[in-house]
Amino acid sequence: MQYTSSEAAKILRRLNEEHDTLISQENLGSTFIVASGEDAESLRPEYDYEETQRALKENEAKVRQIKHALNVFNSTHKLPGYDITVDEALVLIPQLSARKARLGSMRASLPKTRERGIHTGGNIIDYRLTNYDPKDAQRDFEETSAELSAIQTALDLFNTTEKLELGL
Repeated sequence: MQYTSSEAAKILRRLNEEHDTLISQENLGSTFIVASGEDAESLRPEYDYEETQRALKENEAKVRQIKHALNVFNSTHKLPGYDITVDEALVLIPQLSARKARLGSMRASLPKTRERGIHTGGNIIDYRLTNYDPKDAQRDFEETSAELSAIQTALDLFNTTEKLELGL
């Protein structure tokens, strides 16, 4: 069956929630405490070891299948409007985010600021000077921000329109 990447991500989220539920049920039902003299059989919680293991393996196989299909799809499909694959875009986005944050700090710097606490006396005043023009950092920040936004928008559109085969 065919799904968009966005739909596949929702299926993965549901499968992970189901897996967590199965693990929680296994933790609650696989052992139990009985006081001396109590009837263990009347206190035994419902738990089927074989069925739980089967359900966990089935769930894990579906997760592997979907993740593999997404990985293959993302590494073989180009992001429309860009000469990069979707998986490259998924690496580029955090790189651009980090660059934007770094440039955001640099653009906010003043060309000359007074430093405090470096010398403990005397008439020496220390200054921190930028070794670049903050206007250049402002320009690069704006360009990076625009590039990041455009790639995120292209990826959002791709993830909600392009279909891949999951074989579920």
